[in-house]
Amino acid sequence: MSQTMYTDFENDEPKEKCGVFGIYAPELDVSRISFFALVALQHRGQESCGIATCDERGVPHVATGMGLVSQVFNEVNLQPLKGKMAIGHTRYSTAGRSTIVNAQPVVVQTVKGHLAIAQNGNLTGAKKLKQILLERGVGMFMESDVEIITQMLAAVPSSTDSDTWESRIASFMQQADGAYSLTIMTPDAIYGVRDFLGMRPLCIGKITTDAGKTRYVICSETCAINTIGGQYIREVRPGEIVRIDEKGLHSFMGRPPSDNPAFCVFEYVYFARPDSVLEGQLVHKVRQRLGTQLAVEAPPPPYRALKEGEVAPKICVIGVPDSSLPAAIGYAKRCGLTYSEGLTKNRYIHRTFIQPSDYLRKLGVALKFNPLAENIRGKRIVLIDDSIVRGNTIKALVAMIRGAGAVEVHVRISSPPVKHPCFMGIDMATYEQLTSHNLNNEEVLKLIGADSLAYLTHEGMMKVVQEEINFGNAITETEVTSPTQSSWRAAEEKRKVGHCSACFTGEYPLQIDW
Repeated sequence: MSQTMYTDFENDEPKEKCGVFGIYAPELDVSRISFFALVALQHRGQESCGIATCDERGVPHVATGMGLVSQVFNEVNLQPLKGKMAIGHTRYSTAGRSTIVNAQPVVVQTVKGHLAIAQNGNLTGAKKLKQILLERGVGMFMESDVEIITQMLAAVPSSTDSDTWESRIASFMQQADGAYSLTIMTPDAIYGVRDFLGMRPLCIGKITTDAGKTRYVICSETCAINTIGGQYIREVRPGEIVRIDEKGLHSFMGRPPSDNPAFCVFEYVYFARPDSVLEGQLVHKVRQRLGTQLAVEAPPPPYRALKEGEVAPKICVIGVPDSSLPAAIGYAKRCGLTYSEGLTKNRYIHRTFIQPSDYLRKLGVALKFNPLAENIRGKRIVLIDDSIVRGNTIKALVAMIRGAGAVEVHVRISSPPVKHPCFMGIDMATYEQLTSHNLNNEEVLKLIGADSLAYLTHEGMMKVVQEEINFGNAITETEVTSPTQSSWRAAEEKRKVGHCSACFTGEYPLQIDW
Protein backbone atom coordinates (compact mmCIF):
# COMPACT_ATOMS: atom_id res chain seq x y z
CA MET A 1 0.00 0.00 0.00
CA SER A 2 1.41 3.34 -1.02
CA GLN A 3 1.58 6.42 1.19
CA THR A 4 -1.24 7.88 -0.92
CA MET A 5 -3.50 4.88 -0.29
CA TYR A 6 -2.66 4.96 3.40
CA THR A 7 -3.60 8.64 3.51
CA ASP A 8 -6.86 7.79 1.74
CA PHE A 9 -7.89 5.66 4.71
CA GLU A 10 -6.99 8.51 7.06
CA ASN A 11 -9.01 11.00 5.01
CA ASP A 12 -11.97 8.72 4.32
CA GLU A 13 -14.30 10.59 6.64
CA PRO A 14 -15.60 14.15 6.71
CA LYS A 15 -13.65 16.48 9.00
CA GLU A 16 -15.14 19.25 11.09
CA LYS A 17 -13.04 22.38 10.85
CA CYS A 18 -12.75 23.56 14.44
CA GLY A 19 -13.91 23.78 18.00
CA VAL A 20 -13.94 27.07 19.92
CA PHE A 21 -14.14 28.05 23.59
CA GLY A 22 -14.23 31.24 25.64
CA ILE A 23 -14.40 32.03 29.36
CA TYR A 24 -14.43 35.12 31.59
CA ALA A 25 -13.60 34.22 35.21
CA PRO A 26 -10.92 36.28 37.02
CA GLU A 27 -11.19 34.05 40.11
CA LEU A 28 -10.33 30.85 38.21
CA ASP A 29 -7.37 29.37 36.34
CA VAL A 30 -8.80 30.16 32.91
CA SER A 31 -5.98 28.56 30.89
CA ARG A 32 -6.34 25.24 32.70
CA ILE A 33 -10.13 25.30 32.30
CA SER A 34 -9.67 26.08 28.61
CA PHE A 35 -7.30 23.12 28.29
CA PHE A 36 -9.89 20.64 29.57
CA ALA A 37 -12.65 22.24 27.52
CA LEU A 38 -10.53 21.85 24.38
CA VAL A 39 -9.87 18.20 25.22
CA ALA A 40 -13.66 17.74 25.24
CA LEU A 41 -13.80 19.43 21.81
CA GLN A 42 -10.86 17.46 20.41
CA HIS A 43 -13.12 15.54 18.00
CA ARG A 44 -13.74 18.81 16.12
CA GLY A 45 -10.09 19.21 15.12
CA GLN A 46 -6.83 17.35 15.71
CA GLU A 47 -4.26 19.21 13.59
CA SER A 48 -3.47 22.18 15.81
CA CYS A 49 -4.72 23.95 18.90
CA GLY A 50 -4.12 27.04 20.98
CA ILE A 51 -5.10 29.12 24.00
CA ALA A 52 -4.95 32.91 24.41
CA THR A 53 -5.46 34.73 27.72
CA CYS A 54 -5.62 38.35 28.85
CA ASP A 55 -4.31 39.42 32.25
CA GLU A 56 -5.48 42.22 34.57
CA ARG A 57 -3.20 44.73 32.81
CA GLY A 58 -4.81 43.98 29.46
CA VAL A 59 -1.73 42.12 28.21
CA PRO A 60 -2.45 39.08 25.99
CA HIS A 61 -0.60 35.76 26.28
CA VAL A 62 -0.89 33.05 23.64
CA ALA A 63 0.44 29.54 22.98
CA THR A 64 -0.30 27.41 19.91
CA GLY A 65 1.08 24.17 18.54
CA MET A 66 0.58 21.34 16.08
CA GLY A 67 -1.11 18.18 17.31
CA LEU A 68 -3.60 17.14 19.95
CA VAL A 69 -4.37 19.32 22.95
CA SER A 70 -2.64 16.86 25.27
CA GLN A 71 0.43 16.83 23.01
CA VAL A 72 0.74 20.61 22.76
CA PHE A 73 0.05 21.73 26.34
CA ASN A 74 1.71 20.80 29.61
CA GLU A 75 2.35 22.34 33.01
CA VAL A 76 5.30 24.33 31.66
CA ASN A 77 3.58 26.16 28.79
CA LEU A 78 0.24 26.56 30.59
CA GLN A 79 1.87 28.37 33.52
CA PRO A 80 2.58 31.66 31.63
CA LEU A 81 -1.00 31.83 30.33
CA LYS A 82 -2.26 33.98 33.18
CA GLY A 83 -5.38 36.07 32.98
CA LYS A 84 -8.96 36.85 33.83
CA MET A 85 -10.31 35.45 30.57
CA ALA A 86 -9.31 33.12 27.76
CA ILE A 87 -10.32 31.73 24.37
CA GLY A 88 -9.23 28.41 22.92
CA HIS A 89 -9.28 26.57 19.60
CA THR A 90 -8.84 23.14 18.06
CA ARG A 91 -8.34 23.07 14.30
CA TYR A 92 -8.73 20.88 11.28
CA SER A 93 -7.84 22.72 8.10
CA THR A 94 -10.45 23.26 5.39
CA ALA A 95 -9.21 26.66 4.23
CA GLY A 96 -5.46 26.89 4.55
CA ARG A 97 -2.77 24.25 4.97
CA SER A 98 -2.08 22.38 8.18
CA THR A 99 0.86 24.49 9.38
CA ILE A 100 1.66 26.35 12.59
CA VAL A 101 1.17 29.72 10.87
CA ASN A 102 -2.53 28.87 10.50
CA ALA A 103 -2.97 27.76 14.11
CA GLN A 104 -5.40 29.75 16.24
CA PRO A 105 -6.26 31.82 18.25
CA VAL A 106 -4.90 34.72 16.21
CA VAL A 107 -3.81 37.77 18.26
CA VAL A 108 -3.26 41.25 16.80
CA GLN A 109 -2.91 44.78 18.15
CA THR A 110 -5.49 47.41 17.18
CA VAL A 111 -6.11 51.04 18.10
CA LYS A 112 -8.55 49.72 20.71
CA GLY A 113 -6.05 47.28 22.19
CA HIS A 114 -5.41 43.63 21.47
CA LEU A 115 -7.85 41.43 19.57
CA ALA A 116 -7.81 37.61 19.65
CA ILE A 117 -10.04 35.41 17.51
CA ALA A 118 -10.86 31.70 17.26
CA GLN A 119 -13.08 30.57 14.37
CA ASN A 120 -15.14 27.56 13.38
CA GLY A 121 -16.41 27.52 9.80
CA ASN A 122 -15.72 29.16 6.45
CA LEU A 123 -16.54 32.50 4.87
CA THR A 124 -18.25 31.65 1.59
CA GLY A 125 -17.42 35.12 0.26
CA ALA A 126 -13.79 35.02 1.42
CA LYS A 127 -12.33 35.71 -2.02
CA LYS A 128 -14.25 38.97 -2.44
CA LEU A 129 -13.57 40.14 1.12
CA LYS A 130 -9.86 39.40 0.80
CA GLN A 131 -9.64 41.41 -2.41
CA ILE A 132 -11.29 44.40 -0.70
CA LEU A 133 -8.72 44.24 2.10
CA LEU A 134 -5.81 43.92 -0.31
CA GLU A 135 -7.01 46.97 -2.24
CA ARG A 136 -7.00 48.91 1.03
CA GLY A 137 -3.32 48.07 1.41
CA VAL A 138 -3.78 45.41 4.11
CA GLY A 139 -1.05 42.78 3.99
CA MET A 140 -2.12 39.14 4.39
CA PHE A 141 0.18 36.37 5.59
CA MET A 142 -2.18 33.51 6.56
CA GLU A 143 -4.08 31.11 4.31
CA SER A 144 -7.15 30.66 6.51
CA ASP A 145 -10.02 33.12 6.44
CA VAL A 146 -9.68 33.92 10.15
CA GLU A 147 -7.18 36.57 9.02
CA ILE A 148 -9.88 38.20 6.91
CA ILE A 149 -12.14 38.33 9.97
CA THR A 150 -9.32 39.71 12.11
CA GLN A 151 -8.49 42.50 9.67
CA MET A 152 -12.15 43.44 9.23
CA LEU A 153 -12.62 43.70 13.00
CA ALA A 154 -9.41 45.68 13.43
CA ALA A 155 -10.71 48.39 11.07
CA VAL A 156 -12.97 51.22 12.21
CA PRO A 157 -16.47 50.63 10.77
CA SER A 158 -17.55 53.31 8.30
CA SER A 159 -21.28 52.66 8.62
CA THR A 160 -21.76 53.78 12.23
CA ASP A 161 -21.01 56.77 14.44
CA SER A 162 -20.12 54.49 17.34
CA ASP A 163 -16.76 52.72 17.43
CA THR A 164 -17.37 49.91 19.91
CA TRP A 165 -16.39 46.28 19.60
CA GLU A 166 -20.07 45.46 19.19
CA SER A 167 -20.36 47.88 16.26
CA ARG A 168 -17.22 46.46 14.66
CA ILE A 169 -18.48 42.91 15.00
CA ALA A 170 -21.91 43.87 13.67
CA SER A 171 -20.27 45.64 10.70
CA PHE A 172 -18.33 42.47 9.90
CA MET A 173 -21.49 40.35 10.17
CA GLN A 174 -23.36 42.60 7.75
CA GLN A 175 -20.62 42.21 5.14
CA ALA A 176 -19.65 38.57 5.59
CA ASP A 177 -21.71 35.60 4.48
CA GLY A 178 -20.72 32.17 5.54
CA ALA A 179 -20.88 29.52 8.17
CA TYR A 180 -19.04 30.74 11.23
CA SER A 181 -19.04 30.66 14.99
CA LEU A 182 -16.43 32.83 16.69
CA THR A 183 -15.00 33.44 20.11
CA ILE A 184 -13.34 36.86 20.35
CA MET A 185 -11.23 38.29 23.17
CA THR A 186 -10.69 42.03 23.70
CA PRO A 187 -9.02 43.73 26.70
CA ASP A 188 -12.33 43.84 28.60
CA ALA A 189 -14.57 41.02 27.41
CA ILE A 190 -15.16 37.75 25.59
CA TYR A 191 -17.56 37.70 22.65
CA GLY A 192 -19.43 34.82 21.05
CA VAL A 193 -20.64 35.37 17.48
CA ARG A 194 -22.80 33.15 15.26
CA ASP A 195 -23.68 33.67 11.60
CA PHE A 196 -27.21 34.75 10.69
CA LEU A 197 -28.08 31.30 9.29
CA GLY A 198 -26.90 29.52 12.45
CA MET A 199 -24.93 26.99 10.43
CA ARG A 200 -22.23 26.16 12.97
CA PRO A 201 -23.04 25.37 16.61
CA LEU A 202 -22.28 27.73 19.52
CA CYS A 203 -23.68 27.65 23.04
CA ILE A 204 -23.55 29.41 26.40
CA GLY A 205 -22.92 27.90 29.82
CA LYS A 206 -22.27 29.09 33.35
CA ILE A 207 -19.98 28.01 36.16
CA THR A 208 -20.09 28.90 39.83
CA THR A 209 -16.92 29.91 41.68
CA ASP A 210 -16.10 28.79 45.23
CA ALA A 211 -17.33 32.19 46.43
CA GLY A 212 -20.68 31.57 44.74
CA LYS A 213 -20.22 34.00 41.86
CA THR A 214 -21.65 33.09 38.46
CA ARG A 215 -19.30 33.27 35.48
CA TYR A 216 -20.02 32.42 31.84
CA VAL A 217 -18.46 30.36 29.06
CA ILE A 218 -19.07 30.11 25.30
CA CYS A 219 -18.20 27.00 23.30
CA SER A 220 -18.98 24.88 20.26
CA GLU A 221 -20.71 22.04 22.12
CA THR A 222 -22.35 21.41 25.47
CA CYS A 223 -19.99 18.49 26.17
CA ALA A 224 -17.25 21.04 26.94
CA ILE A 225 -19.50 22.79 29.49
CA ASN A 226 -20.16 19.47 31.22
CA THR A 227 -16.45 18.61 31.27
CA ILE A 228 -15.54 21.76 33.24
CA GLY A 229 -18.39 21.32 35.71
CA GLY A 230 -20.63 23.97 34.20
CA GLN A 231 -24.31 24.22 33.41
CA TYR A 232 -25.73 24.66 29.93
CA ILE A 233 -27.92 27.76 29.47
CA ARG A 234 -28.83 28.01 25.79
CA GLU A 235 -27.54 28.27 22.24
CA VAL A 236 -26.20 31.48 20.79
CA ARG A 237 -28.93 32.58 18.39
CA PRO A 238 -28.30 32.99 14.65
CA GLY A 239 -27.06 36.54 14.05
CA GLU A 240 -26.37 37.14 17.74
CA ILE A 241 -23.41 38.76 19.48
CA VAL A 242 -22.97 37.64 23.09
CA ARG A 243 -20.59 39.48 25.42
CA ILE A 244 -19.40 38.08 28.75
CA ASP A 245 -17.52 40.39 31.10
CA GLU A 246 -17.33 41.51 34.73
CA LYS A 247 -21.02 42.46 34.70
CA GLY A 248 -22.17 39.13 33.31
CA LEU A 249 -23.91 38.12 30.10
CA HIS A 250 -25.08 40.61 27.45
CA SER A 251 -26.90 40.03 24.16
CA PHE A 252 -26.87 42.10 20.96
CA MET A 253 -28.28 41.58 17.49
CA GLY A 254 -25.38 41.71 15.03
CA ARG A 255 -27.47 40.79 12.01
CA PRO A 256 -31.16 39.87 11.82
CA PRO A 257 -31.53 36.09 11.74
CA SER A 258 -32.47 34.53 8.42
CA ASP A 259 -36.04 33.47 7.73
CA ASN A 260 -34.48 30.26 6.40
CA PRO A 261 -32.05 28.98 9.06
CA ALA A 262 -29.56 26.35 7.95
CA PHE A 263 -27.98 24.52 10.87
CA CYS A 264 -25.66 21.77 9.60
CA VAL A 265 -27.52 18.45 9.69
CA PHE A 266 -24.19 16.58 9.60
CA GLU A 267 -23.61 17.66 13.19
CA TYR A 268 -26.33 15.16 14.10
CA VAL A 269 -25.15 12.49 11.68
CA TYR A 270 -21.47 12.49 12.54
CA PHE A 271 -19.63 15.52 13.93
CA ALA A 272 -21.02 16.33 17.35
CA ARG A 273 -20.18 14.26 20.40
CA PRO A 274 -23.09 11.95 21.35
CA ASP A 275 -23.36 13.52 24.81
CA SER A 276 -23.83 17.03 23.40
CA VAL A 277 -27.21 18.77 23.11
CA LEU A 278 -28.13 20.48 19.82
CA GLU A 279 -31.38 22.39 19.37
CA GLY A 280 -32.61 20.93 22.64
CA GLN A 281 -31.92 17.33 21.57
CA LEU A 282 -29.35 14.87 22.92
CA VAL A 283 -27.28 13.84 19.91
CA HIS A 284 -27.09 10.19 21.01
CA LYS A 285 -30.90 10.01 21.08
CA VAL A 286 -31.20 11.54 17.60
CA ARG A 287 -28.72 9.03 16.21
CA GLN A 288 -30.69 6.17 17.75
CA ARG A 289 -33.80 7.50 16.03
CA LEU A 290 -31.90 7.67 12.73
CA GLY A 291 -31.14 3.99 13.16
CA THR A 292 -34.77 3.27 13.98
CA GLN A 293 -35.95 5.06 10.84
CA LEU A 294 -33.30 3.25 8.79
CA ALA A 295 -34.68 -0.07 10.06
CA VAL A 296 -38.17 0.95 8.95
CA GLU A 297 -36.95 1.92 5.48
CA ALA A 298 -34.30 -0.75 4.91
CA PRO A 299 -34.61 -3.89 7.05
CA PRO A 300 -32.17 -6.72 6.36
CA PRO A 301 -33.18 -8.95 3.43
CA PRO A 302 -34.48 -12.47 4.08
CA TYR A 303 -32.01 -15.34 3.98
CA ARG A 304 -31.91 -17.54 0.92
CA ALA A 305 -34.15 -20.56 0.66
CA LEU A 306 -33.03 -23.23 3.10
CA LYS A 307 -32.26 -26.77 2.14
CA GLU A 308 -33.95 -29.58 4.02
CA GLY A 309 -32.54 -29.81 7.53
CA GLU A 310 -30.55 -26.59 7.15
CA VAL A 311 -30.73 -23.94 9.88
CA ALA A 312 -30.48 -20.27 8.97
CA PRO A 313 -27.50 -18.48 10.51
CA LYS A 314 -28.19 -15.94 13.25
CA ILE A 315 -28.27 -12.29 12.27
CA CYS A 316 -26.44 -9.63 14.27
CA VAL A 317 -26.27 -5.82 14.04
CA ILE A 318 -22.94 -4.07 14.59
CA GLY A 319 -21.88 -0.45 14.21
CA VAL A 320 -18.70 1.23 13.03
CA PRO A 321 -17.21 2.92 16.12
CA ASP A 322 -17.82 5.49 17.39
CA SER A 323 -20.42 7.75 15.80
CA SER A 324 -22.46 4.89 14.27
CA LEU A 325 -23.04 2.92 17.46
CA PRO A 326 -26.23 4.74 18.56
CA ALA A 327 -27.76 4.21 15.10
CA ALA A 328 -26.86 0.51 15.28
CA ILE A 329 -28.60 0.26 18.65
CA GLY A 330 -31.74 1.92 17.26
CA TYR A 331 -31.70 -0.29 14.16
CA ALA A 332 -31.34 -3.51 16.13
CA LYS A 333 -34.07 -2.58 18.60
CA ARG A 334 -36.55 -1.68 15.85
CA CYS A 335 -35.86 -4.92 13.94
CA GLY A 336 -35.88 -7.07 17.08
CA LEU A 337 -32.33 -8.25 16.34
CA THR A 338 -29.28 -8.81 18.48
CA TYR A 339 -26.91 -5.85 18.78
CA SER A 340 -23.28 -6.58 19.51
CA GLU A 341 -19.87 -5.00 19.23
CA GLY A 342 -18.13 -6.35 16.20
CA LEU A 343 -15.31 -3.86 15.72
CA THR A 344 -12.89 -2.36 18.21
CA LYS A 345 -11.38 0.99 17.29
CA ASN A 346 -7.75 1.84 17.96
CA ARG A 347 -8.71 5.44 18.72
CA TYR A 348 -5.30 7.04 19.04
CA ILE A 349 -3.05 5.03 16.77
CA HIS A 350 -3.07 7.57 13.92
CA ARG A 351 -3.05 10.68 16.09
CA THR A 352 0.70 10.65 16.53
CA PHE A 353 3.77 12.20 14.97
CA ILE A 354 5.37 8.75 14.65
CA GLN A 355 4.85 7.68 11.05
CA PRO A 356 4.14 3.98 10.36
CA SER A 357 6.69 1.88 8.57
CA ASP A 358 6.01 0.44 5.12
CA TYR A 359 5.00 -2.84 6.76
CA LEU A 360 2.45 -1.15 9.04
CA ARG A 361 1.23 1.08 6.22
CA LYS A 362 0.26 -2.02 4.25
CA LEU A 363 -2.13 -2.99 7.03
CA GLY A 364 -4.29 0.00 6.11
CA VAL A 365 -7.60 0.03 7.97
CA ALA A 366 -6.45 -2.86 10.19
CA LEU A 367 -4.36 -0.30 12.06
CA LYS A 368 -7.57 1.51 12.96
CA PHE A 369 -10.05 -1.33 13.57
CA ASN A 370 -9.87 -4.87 14.93
CA PRO A 371 -12.72 -7.37 14.39
CA LEU A 372 -14.23 -9.26 17.32
CA ALA A 373 -14.29 -12.58 15.47
CA GLU A 374 -16.26 -14.46 18.13
CA ASN A 375 -19.17 -12.05 17.65
CA ILE A 376 -19.03 -12.31 13.85
CA ARG A 377 -18.15 -15.87 12.88
CA GLY A 378 -20.97 -17.85 11.28
CA LYS A 379 -23.47 -14.97 11.38
CA ARG A 380 -25.24 -12.69 8.96
CA ILE A 381 -23.96 -9.22 9.81
CA VAL A 382 -25.80 -5.93 9.36
CA LEU A 383 -23.07 -3.29 9.43
CA ILE A 384 -24.30 0.22 10.31
CA ASP A 385 -22.23 3.26 9.35
CA ASP A 386 -23.18 6.94 9.42
CA SER A 387 -22.01 7.86 5.91
CA ILE A 388 -19.95 6.85 2.90
CA VAL A 389 -17.64 9.55 1.58
CA ARG A 390 -14.85 8.04 -0.50
CA GLY A 391 -15.72 4.42 0.28
CA ASN A 392 -12.22 3.19 1.14
CA THR A 393 -12.89 2.44 4.80
CA ILE A 394 -16.26 0.70 4.40
CA LYS A 395 -14.82 -1.46 1.62
CA ALA A 396 -11.95 -2.55 3.87
CA LEU A 397 -14.31 -3.17 6.81
CA VAL A 398 -16.58 -5.40 4.72
CA ALA A 399 -13.56 -7.46 3.71
CA MET A 400 -12.37 -7.56 7.33
CA ILE A 401 -15.74 -8.79 8.59
CA ARG A 402 -15.90 -11.47 5.89
CA GLY A 403 -12.39 -12.49 6.88
CA ALA A 404 -13.59 -12.88 10.47
CA GLY A 405 -16.11 -15.49 9.32
CA ALA A 406 -19.32 -13.61 8.51
CA VAL A 407 -21.75 -15.52 6.29
CA GLU A 408 -23.16 -12.31 4.81
CA VAL A 409 -22.47 -8.59 5.22
CA HIS A 410 -25.33 -6.15 4.68
CA VAL A 411 -24.35 -2.45 4.85
CA ARG A 412 -26.87 0.11 6.08
CA ILE A 413 -26.07 3.85 6.14
CA SER A 414 -27.90 6.14 8.60
CA SER A 415 -27.84 9.11 6.20
CA PRO A 416 -28.46 9.61 2.46
CA PRO A 417 -25.67 9.27 -0.13
CA VAL A 418 -23.13 12.11 0.15
CA LYS A 419 -23.04 13.51 -3.38
CA HIS A 420 -21.80 17.09 -3.00
CA PRO A 421 -18.83 18.78 -1.29
CA CYS A 422 -19.29 21.18 1.60
CA PHE A 423 -18.14 24.80 1.39
CA MET A 424 -19.40 25.73 4.86
CA GLY A 425 -16.51 24.65 7.06
CA ILE A 426 -16.34 20.87 6.59
CA ASP A 427 -13.79 18.89 4.60
CA MET A 428 -16.18 16.69 2.61
CA ALA A 429 -13.86 15.91 -0.32
CA THR A 430 -14.34 17.01 -3.95
CA TYR A 431 -16.84 15.85 -6.54
CA GLU A 432 -14.18 13.61 -8.04
CA GLN A 433 -13.56 11.93 -4.68
CA LEU A 434 -17.19 11.44 -3.61
CA THR A 435 -18.15 7.86 -4.38
CA SER A 436 -21.90 8.46 -4.50
CA HIS A 437 -21.53 11.41 -6.87
CA ASN A 438 -19.77 9.25 -9.42
CA LEU A 439 -21.44 5.85 -8.91
CA ASN A 440 -25.03 4.66 -8.51
CA ASN A 441 -26.03 2.42 -5.61
CA GLU A 442 -25.43 -0.82 -7.50
CA GLU A 443 -21.97 0.34 -8.48
CA VAL A 444 -21.17 1.38 -4.89
CA LEU A 445 -22.37 -2.02 -3.68
CA LYS A 446 -20.03 -3.72 -6.11
CA LEU A 447 -17.18 -1.42 -5.04
CA ILE A 448 -17.49 -2.16 -1.33
CA GLY A 449 -18.13 -5.87 -1.79
CA ALA A 450 -21.19 -6.20 0.47
CA ASP A 451 -24.21 -8.44 -0.06
CA SER A 452 -26.61 -5.49 0.06
CA LEU A 453 -26.47 -1.73 0.57
CA ALA A 454 -29.15 0.75 1.60
CA TYR A 455 -29.20 4.37 2.77
CA LEU A 456 -31.60 6.36 4.92
CA THR A 457 -33.69 8.61 2.70
CA HIS A 458 -33.33 12.38 2.91
CA GLU A 459 -36.96 12.66 3.93
CA GLY A 460 -36.48 10.11 6.69
CA MET A 461 -33.37 11.84 8.00
CA MET A 462 -34.97 15.30 8.12
CA LYS A 463 -38.09 13.91 9.79
CA VAL A 464 -36.01 12.35 12.56
CA VAL A 465 -33.77 15.39 13.08
CA GLN A 466 -36.60 17.89 13.28
CA GLU A 467 -39.35 16.02 15.11
CA GLU A 468 -38.18 16.74 18.67
CA ILE A 469 -36.38 20.09 18.37
CA ASN A 470 -36.91 22.29 21.43
CA PHE A 471 -35.12 25.64 21.58
CA GLY A 472 -36.16 26.02 25.21
CA ASN A 473 -35.68 29.25 27.12
CA ALA A 474 -33.97 31.24 24.41
CA ILE A 475 -34.32 34.48 26.40
CA THR A 476 -32.84 34.13 29.89
CA GLU A 477 -33.40 36.33 32.89
CA THR A 478 -29.68 36.25 33.65
CA GLU A 479 -28.91 38.38 30.61
CA VAL A 480 -28.28 42.08 31.05
CA THR A 481 -31.03 43.90 29.15
CA SER A 482 -29.75 45.33 25.89
CA PRO A 483 -31.30 47.70 23.33
CA THR A 484 -31.99 44.71 21.05
CA GLN A 485 -33.65 42.48 23.64
CA SER A 486 -37.16 43.35 22.46
CA SER A 487 -36.06 42.60 18.89
CA TRP A 488 -34.81 39.21 20.02
CA ARG A 489 -38.08 38.42 21.72
CA ALA A 490 -39.94 39.25 18.52
CA ALA A 491 -37.51 37.10 16.49
CA GLU A 492 -37.87 34.17 18.90
CA GLU A 493 -41.65 34.22 18.58
CA LYS A 494 -41.41 33.48 14.86
CA ARG A 495 -38.20 31.40 14.94
CA LYS A 496 -38.23 28.66 12.33
CA VAL A 497 -36.54 25.29 12.13
CA GLY A 498 -34.17 24.81 9.21
CA HIS A 499 -31.10 22.79 8.28
CA CYS A 500 -28.40 22.71 5.64
CA SER A 501 -28.23 19.33 3.90
CA ALA A 502 -26.36 20.53 0.81
CA CYS A 503 -23.89 17.63 0.93
CA PHE A 504 -26.85 15.35 0.19
CA THR A 505 -28.97 17.56 -2.08
CA GLY A 506 -26.61 20.08 -3.66
CA GLU A 507 -28.90 22.92 -2.55
CA TYR A 508 -26.56 25.41 -0.88
CA PRO A 509 -28.01 28.10 1.41
CA LEU A 510 -25.43 30.66 0.30
CA GLN A 511 -23.69 31.66 -2.91
CA ILE A 512 -20.20 30.20 -3.01
CA ASP A 513 -17.36 32.60 -3.97
CA TRP A 514 -13.98 30.97 -3.35
